Amino acid sequence: MMIALFPNEKKKDSFRVASEICKFLQKEGVTVLAEDEKAEKIGALPLSKADSKKIDFLISMGGDGTMLRLCHQYSHLNAAMLGVNLGHLGFMADIPASDIFPSLTDLFKGAYTIEKRIVLETDTEGQDPLYAVNEIVIHRGSNYSLIELAIHLDGIYVNTFLADGIIISTPNGSTAYSLAAGGPIISPALDALVITPICPHTISNRPIALTSDHKIEIQYVSHYDPIDVRADGLNAFSLKSQGKLVVKKSEKVFKLVNLHRHEYFTTLRTKLGWSGKLQAR
Repeated sequence: MMIALFPNEKKKDSFRVASEICKFLQKEGVTVLAEDEKAEKIGALPLSKADSKKIDFLISMGGDGTMLRLCHQYSHLNAAMLGVNLGHLGFMADIPASDIFPSLTDLFKGAYTIEKRIVLETDTEGQDPLYAVNEIVIHRGSNYSLIELAIHLDGIYVNTFLADGIIISTPNGSTAYSLAAGGPIISPALDALVITPICPHTISNRPIALTSDHKIEIQYVSHYDPIDVRADGLNAFSLKSQGKLVVKKSEKVFKLVNLHRHEYFTTLRTKLGWSGKLQAR
């Protein structure tokens, strides 16, 4: 088995924990890799020396943001990702530091499934496509006033939103920016997308959930400065007035390791601090 470790050096104790994980994995006969500049620090082999096609798993050490950065930086690696949470609010990175080694033991035992989660893709004239695991955000950028965004679904006009922008989210991203903007929580098992307006001028403009087979066309109709189109808060381009882009489900997928010991709705309840309790009957 071959596993690549990705510690986030900005997180406290990340290299110490990565070294401990590396030793644990090596005792199990695993070939452990890490980014070239970090490999020696944790006792792993340089990633550049390995055949990327032979990597079985990627282990991210940080939070959901760390996992997203890895998805973009190492999109050529086709291995499923496992998230160790060294941050705060993590839905994808659902393994707490206190449960690392029991979780890795379960991985060796095969007590997991690999979920193939939706990835979004943009199609815009003159721009390379952006890919997003969580969301594509169209935002007013440097403009001081609200912007108008006309939305079509498969060529059918839906509405023109007057807002700070809109979020087009996958189920994976429904607990991220979309949730903060008032969007619904979507089970990652659903084949769906969500359009969530950001601070709309009209209160009747509500989030829209739809199946993922739709092509969402957005036209920036305001005569203002260019606006921002950003994927997962990372890669971005500008869209000029009257410009159009299409957001659709990509053929790419994000592979996430789902250990049986970490259940999605339990993680959701814990991370969101829901205080409801079962009542004795």
